[in-house]
Amino acid sequence: MANDTNAGGNPAEEPFDQSSAEEAPTGATSAAADAEGIEEDELTVQDILDAADLEATDPSDEHLADLKRVTAEYANYRKRTEANREIERERLTGGVIAILLPVLDDLDRAEKHGDLVAETPFATIAAKLRASVEKLGLTPFGTVGEPFDPTLHEAVFQQPSADVEVETVADVVETGYNLGSTLLRAAKVVVQVPSDG
Repeated sequence: MANDTNAGGNPAEEPFDQSSAEEAPTGATSAAADAEGIEEDELTVQDILDAADLEATDPSDEHLADLKRVTAEYANYRKRTEANREIERERLTGGVIAILLPVLDDLDRAEKHGDLVAETPFATIAAKLRASVEKLGLTPFGTVGEPFDPTLHEAVFQQPSADVEVETVADVVETGYNLGSTLLRAAKVVVQVPSDG
């Protein structure tokens, strides 16, 4: 009769079966896999590769949108990187050339005073230096007779003149320089301004 009471089913009094306890986690995992419709043993590497191939040949709208977004982000990143690289290169080159500007000014003064006579060693060195900095993107500006532009020229003196109708550069005290598209230094000039008498 005692066996009949246990058979009635009080779980607390039933004997513990070790083998059924060890199978429980596996059974639980299988149950979870069955609930998702995928059996543990059925999913293989080939299944994953086939799914990837299917996605590649017939991508979903969500994946296409993600791909377009990532492609656009990468293109923007490359543009920013290239722009920053060019700005940094120009900044470094400008720093080096700024050190050489006083030397270029001395060469201009020497040329005005007639010290740079053609075919002399000093004139050859001056020509090489000017050619070297021009290869780096340095372009001089500021010549006598050009119209005065306050964004490019710095007026150090004004001369009234009846010979001009607009403000005009009469003399260049210091040559101005552009480095690429950047104004490195404004030209210091003497300006002729129109006068009535």
